[in-house]
Amino acid sequence: MGDPFLTASIPELVKRLRVEEKISLLGAPNWWNTSSIPRLGIPSVRMSDGPNGVRGSSHFVPTPAQCLPCATAIASTFNPELVVKLGKFLGQEAKIKASVILLAPTCNIQRTPLGGRAFESFSEDPHLSGTIAAAYVEGLQSEGVAACIKHFVGNDQEDQRTAADSVMTERALREIYLYPFMWAQKHAQPWAYMTSYGRIEGVHCSENPRLLKGILRDEWKFDGIVISDWHGTYSVDQALNAGLDLEMPGPPKWRSTTLVMQTLSAQKLSFPTLEDRVTKMLTFVQKQAKRNPEVVFGDHIERSREGDDLRQFCREVATEGIVLLKNRSKLLPLNAQEPNKKIAIIGPNAKGYVISGGGSAALKPTYVVTPFDGINAAVNETVTVSYHVGCYAHKYLPTLENQLKTPDNKTGWQCTFYTHDSDQNPDQPLQTFHLNDTRVKLNDFLPQGLGEEWSIKLEGTLQLEKTAVFEFGLAVAGRAKLWVNDELLIDNWTKQTPGDFFYGQGTVEEKASIELEAGKPASILVWYTNKSPPVNDGERDISQPALMRGVRLGGCEKIDDEQAIVEAVELAKSSDAVIVVAGLTPEWESEGFDRPDLKLPGKQDELISRIAAESHNTIVCVQAGSAVSMPWANQVGAIVQAWYLGNETGSAIADVIFGKVNPSGRLPLTFPVREQDIPAYLNDKCENGKIYYREDLFVGYKFYQARGIAPLFPFGFGLSYTTFQIVGAHLSWAPTLYELDGPWTHIKVSVENTGDVSGAEVIQVYITGVPTHAPTPQNQLRGYAKTKVLEPGASESVTVSLDKYAFASWDESRHAWVVPRGKYVYHVGRSSDHLEISGELTLEREVSWVGL
Repeated sequence: MGDPFLTASIPELVKRLRVEEKISLLGAPNWWNTSSIPRLGIPSVRMSDGPNGVRGSSHFVPTPAQCLPCATAIASTFNPELVVKLGKFLGQEAKIKASVILLAPTCNIQRTPLGGRAFESFSEDPHLSGTIAAAYVEGLQSEGVAACIKHFVGNDQEDQRTAADSVMTERALREIYLYPFMWAQKHAQPWAYMTSYGRIEGVHCSENPRLLKGILRDEWKFDGIVISDWHGTYSVDQALNAGLDLEMPGPPKWRSTTLVMQTLSAQKLSFPTLEDRVTKMLTFVQKQAKRNPEVVFGDHIERSREGDDLRQFCREVATEGIVLLKNRSKLLPLNAQEPNKKIAIIGPNAKGYVISGGGSAALKPTYVVTPFDGINAAVNETVTVSYHVGCYAHKYLPTLENQLKTPDNKTGWQCTFYTHDSDQNPDQPLQTFHLNDTRVKLNDFLPQGLGEEWSIKLEGTLQLEKTAVFEFGLAVAGRAKLWVNDELLIDNWTKQTPGDFFYGQGTVEEKASIELEAGKPASILVWYTNKSPPVNDGERDISQPALMRGVRLGGCEKIDDEQAIVEAVELAKSSDAVIVVAGLTPEWESEGFDRPDLKLPGKQDELISRIAAESHNTIVCVQAGSAVSMPWANQVGAIVQAWYLGNETGSAIADVIFGKVNPSGRLPLTFPVREQDIPAYLNDKCENGKIYYREDLFVGYKFYQARGIAPLFPFGFGLSYTTFQIVGAHLSWAPTLYELDGPWTHIKVSVENTGDVSGAEVIQVYITGVPTHAPTPQNQLRGYAKTKVLEPGASESVTVSLDKYAFASWDESRHAWVVPRGKYVYHVGRSSDHLEISGELTLEREVSWVGL
């Protein structure tokens, strides 16, 4: 396209901008777009949430999207080449959503599996995190879509995240928490960074000059834009002076014309600094417009993609991320064609749409293959598949959109916005929408014409197949009431209890039950208002203006917990194999809060133990974005770690269980036996506004090895349906020139498939450095390689290249990376606890540097 903006001189545009226009470019008009200046032809560019899909620009009526596996599943592939393809896939998804910025990847460190966003981050290991992040960025940006890598830095738990000061040593900051960002910057150059909510060294990251100027721009030579996390800007002059280019979302709280002009007049902010931020923004917008003119200057309509090739790719990524943790007596793979075989599928997640963690990673999928559907579709007609829920495990009652019908008989319910009269009561209907979700989020969309206070009416009908006592739940950020068959069932309006709904800005889920008759439609009506909730004596005040507004309706048949387990056990006893699909849900793992413990919620542990006691052929498939405790691990026959796998969840699980795909995933984090073994135990919550990273460099497997603690499953671990042998490892070149760029050492490893099934193996290289006076982990992952799929008897030589960072540590006294002279030991193996070959190399002189 020949739009004049594409060839405009940025310095000239800056000169022509009025002061108020310059200020507007550093904020946003809404939740997802940058500001445009029509007078000068400056367009807006749109961004969208990731990292496991592209939601689009509306929580309220989202455009369906492809949902890919969560970050831990992606990292489990140990396959950067596949992740590059995944990034390309997401770039294409972004563009059809009219977006040219994806708010991804997340490459914070999983210092504790209890972190609410652990599923969004790749690994506990900085090198694995960095290499996977770089591959993700490379693929995404090859499509012209900007990666906005996040959260820079130290957002490794959700506890008091907007205020917490992450207190760590300089070595830990550099070698653990900044390392993945540094690696991605060196190898892929993200075009945007998003700052963390919290603080480093007492200063919020969004206004931290040492982070944004000293490290990011000066040391690493980053030349893109820095964006705040949503509502993560806390000042005017401090943030602008530190280098925060864009406050999100809009309309801005801090970068209003009035506030910025006052800051300029007080000389807390200089015009050159303001114009420098504006220049960064305009340069970025122009580059994105040049890369994607058809998107930036297009119709801005969001669309969905469908197709067999897309489904196959999602399935490929999902299956490659699955980790087989246990397989006693070769229970797996099952035979999907065995005549008269009886398979029982049991568990709360078996028929659930558990495809992603919660919060900003959640999206509306184009389709979902549940575990039950995938397994049922994989067997032939001679195999009998039976189902039982076994127990419930929800935190909030399941949403009801697939069971509701609108007044005009569509699936879902109807939402009508109402203006308020002078007494602030609902008055006139303004606009009606059809919603396919009973989680109604109202933060990024409102129709024109509403006043300061307004209401919505949500209505539909619910029809059950059998007469049952049905339990409803209503959570709200605002006020709401639920009527069923014209009976007021739940009042979450008059009196409220604060809870964690909508990132902790809403209430608990209020519940009530009613008997519904089979085949008889029950009318469902919810009235919601955005009025501030009432203040209740002695409780947290949630009456202040909230950043989020919305309501959530859930419900399900009430069951007797003990009776349900008894019935499930009886089904298991009469079956040849039992597949228990257990785990967490987006309500348990989500942005906004951390998990309370490692346990599977509800009575899942009891369910699994009682089934395993009756059936030796019990297979447990765990859907979770991070580690859970497994007190039944020694009882069951097989354990499949399935993470959150996206649209193709059920298909991928079936592919592995029935052997269509030989699992090759490896754990990107250590699974502890108990919470007390977690390296960050007792140090993952705020202490007077500070979170102390007392484990220092000993994050994940490094802690377990240093303390001699046996994990449940070690970092890098994963089983296969075949066997492999590492034939030998050869150090093909040792450094003599000590170049600061490029590889220093190549380790060539020969791998042979010694089993009778084709499969792929992951080779991992760990380095033990020169002994120093400072405590330093002995074995640290510094390289890895994945073989191609090898046929039985075939072998392949893979090469792992190690660069300067494989041998470096941060010297706090010199403020530089240093590689000491001396003897280093390399270890080659298949997990952090299974290192089969070791060797030595000697570096004859010290090397140091600052920057990349």
